[in-house]
Amino acid sequence: MSESEVSIRRAPRIGVFLIVGAMLGALVTLILTSLFEPDRNVGFAATYAYFCLYGIPAGVVFGAVVALVLDAVSKRRTRTVTVAHDDVTGDDATRS
Repeated sequence: MSESEVSIRRAPRIGVFLIVGAMLGALVTLILTSLFEPDRNVGFAATYAYFCLYGIPAGVVFGAVVALVLDAVSKRRTRTVTVAHDDVTGDDATRS
């Protein structure tokens, strides 16, 4: 049996933050677009789609920044623990 020290921390799932940021960006774009009267020649849907080209990437960037900040915070809360490794070979492996 051998022992070693490992670091344990809770890291955020960055992909989830990116997806939620994109959804939040689309929602904010919808709210901001609906506050103003749409152009009669273009229409609301086309105006919303156009501004989504800016709102969704902005939301993704916002989600990435939040994830990176939480990742930096989780690195500060890292714990070091000692773990034991058992090497099981031969007859000992078939008994369990």
